[in-house]
Amino acid sequence: MRIAQVSPLMEAVPPKLYGGTERIVAYLTDELVAMGHEVTLFASGDSTTTARLVPGFPRALRLDPAVRDHVAPLLAMLEDVARRAAEFDIIHLHCDYLGFAVLRRTRTPFLATLHGRLDLPELRLLYRAFPDVPVVSISDAQRQPLPEARYVATIHHGLPEGLLRPGPGRGGYLAFLGRISPEKGPERAIRIAAAAGLPLRIAAKVDPADREYFACQIAPMLAQPYVEYIGEIAEHQKSEFLGNALALLFPIAWREPFGLAMIEAMACGTPVIAMGNGSVPEIVTEGVTGFIVADEAAAAAAVRRAPLLDRARIRRVFESRFTARRMAQDYVRVYRQLTARRKDGATG
Repeated sequence: MRIAQVSPLMEAVPPKLYGGTERIVAYLTDELVAMGHEVTLFASGDSTTTARLVPGFPRALRLDPAVRDHVAPLLAMLEDVARRAAEFDIIHLHCDYLGFAVLRRTRTPFLATLHGRLDLPELRLLYRAFPDVPVVSISDAQRQPLPEARYVATIHHGLPEGLLRPGPGRGGYLAFLGRISPEKGPERAIRIAAAAGLPLRIAAKVDPADREYFACQIAPMLAQPYVEYIGEIAEHQKSEFLGNALALLFPIAWREPFGLAMIEAMACGTPVIAMGNGSVPEIVTEGVTGFIVADEAAAAAAVRRAPLLDRARIRRVFESRFTARRMAQDYVRVYRQLTARRKDGATG
């Protein structure tokens, strides 16, 4: 198939450091190429891909301090995608709803993967205006606040099978990976580690919107002797960081759409201890790949049970459920369904 993948421009594909959506775009794009498809990636010019790259901007917007309007370059790229739509059998958007209006005027089927939160009230108005646009959720739980959207599939994220290595978990510490923000619960992770009597290593970035929260709520807690704040880490550092951890703490305080850190931990054979919000019950298999808990006390108790889990089995679950090849195969099935409908004269 001739497939266009359309990434956000905030990060490179894949990101140089932290980044969820663009990382998944990278894994999916390269896997589709490996499967023999003709793939064109619309992304920032500093992206690295096996597909044909069409730069929408010279570099990732987050890394260019001169850029003050992050939407304008993306809209310009989407216009370019629309002008070239006839070159593709299917167009796959990863920038939520921003391409809906411009791609509606083309004859090429398109779909969008919804990577973010859907519990914002104003989104209901928008999806009522675009009831025909096919969208993919990244967990069943993600759908619940927005029943108006035209969901054609739920496709869980996946990682390249050889990207991360299994580790022995002998580092004697707990891990927190991702982003410092209230919804991710880093303060909870610090308290859980204290209750469990274990060191905590935090590998996470701080977005501009969360700097006050970090300064007021988290920075004072980092003075505890059992807490080590590492900051952002790159992809090649994750195997060591996660593989040597006793467990990953995922104490989220919101409806998590997916939670890439959970399957990164599983790829390293590391148990996940997570609050049971959002996607967590779909990703974590209780008592096999980790523990789903209701509060901090239960999380601390779960830490003591984590060494009893079979790390080799956790890795096998990852290989069976969360690889990039499985993800790509799932998307190809959806692509073929949508293109077949168009050939049959159906809409959408």
